[in-house]
Amino acid sequence: MSRDAKEGVVAVSGDENKTSVIEVNCETDFVAKNEDFTNFVKELSDLNNEKSSNLDDLKNSKMKNGETVEDNVVSLIAKIGEKITIGKAKTIENAGTVNNHYLHTVVKDNISKLAVIVSLETKDNSDVVKNFGKQLSMHIAASNPLALTSDLIDQSVIDKEQELVTEELKNSGKPDEIAQKISLGKMNKFKEENSLLTQAWVMEPKKKVQDIVKELSIADLKIKEFYRIKVGE
Repeated sequence: MSRDAKEGVVAVSGDENKTSVIEVNCETDFVAKNEDFTNFVKELSDLNNEKSSNLDDLKNSKMKNGETVEDNVVSLIAKIGEKITIGKAKTIENAGTVNNHYLHTVVKDNISKLAVIVSLETKDNSDVVKNFGKQLSMHIAASNPLALTSDLIDQSVIDKEQELVTEELKNSGKPDEIAQKISLGKMNKFKEENSLLTQAWVMEPKKKVQDIVKELSIADLKIKEFYRIKVGE
């Protein structure tokens, strides 16, 4: 019987120019807080940033004890007695940008259960930009957008939602013309609520994220990229 490693942690390393996150899974939350496990994750996270989240390179890289990452995972499994796997990893590094990140449900230091990295494109390196980056990271943690804009939402996600809406309306008994209008309205709402720029700003829900960007009055400010990762998702 295969055992599931659905617990674990995510760890963030790097600086405002290059930031990486990596997920390491185990079977129980108890192990996720074990010192041997968290020490391994912290060293792995720094190494992952060096390797720009190339997992093949990372697994063959040597750690401080002279053993490869892969061999260290095997040793840790033997010591702790649980299945341990390296999950998703992502590095964000864009020219002319400043990165910010947010950790939610912190386990220890740079290790948490949920992490967000945001890349803002601007030449302005003021506290206003840094503060917005931090707030935006927190917003993304809470609101879980699927993409920056609606046209970037994965088509398979749109198709699945459309199926659910069509199924729901099929049983409503409404005429086709009205059902189509309702369907269009529901799909537009779905896209709006799942696109970062058109989401209601968590700190001031009457405004959208794009309104907050405009209000900052920083001519070259753009949200370049973001990444949200939660253990087990």
